[in-house]
Amino acid sequence: MSYIAHPSAVIDEGCRIGPDTRIWHFSHIMPGCTIGERCNIGQNVVVSPGVVLGNNVKIQNNVSVYTGVICEDDVFLGPSMVFTNVINPRSAVTRKDEYRQTMVRKGASIGANATVVCGNEIGAYALIGAGAVVTKPVKAYALVVGNPARQIGWVSEYGHRLEFDHNFLASCPETGQQYRLDKDQVHRVK
Repeated sequence: MSYIAHPSAVIDEGCRIGPDTRIWHFSHIMPGCTIGERCNIGQNVVVSPGVVLGNNVKIQNNVSVYTGVICEDDVFLGPSMVFTNVINPRSAVTRKDEYRQTMVRKGASIGANATVVCGNEIGAYALIGAGAVVTKPVKAYALVVGNPARQIGWVSEYGHRLEFDHNFLASCPETGQQYRLDKDQVHRVK
């Protein structure tokens, strides 16, 4: 075992956990899920069967990552954020065969208490504000807030707001990385 788990965590057989991952108090890792390397699974987190977490994924306290969710590398899930996996749940109707996939692309961050309705894709490096309710796909590098979530700007890979000039270019104030806005899509200039 090359991961570290608090004694109160429940790790079911049949899950795969990468090296240097840390799993904290009262979390439950269910069979059939895959967790990458160097992840940090906070307190009271549930990772359901079939979930895939890439490398260096950080999940803060009180998050349930339900079947159908895939998080690529370097994703951040804020405290008490919520995923769903059925579009129209009913207690008396079994819909386990109707789970919808939710994809969270590389480097995206989802703020505290945000909700992501199933079947949507969160683009690479997108930033979902605290308390936002995501009901449709989010573009790469987009900054979205509110209920329902709406895009109010763009962010760099380091999470700083981008201000584009008349040539549709912007720089990250922390790194100096350059970004181009083209046809309502942002791309990092390499």
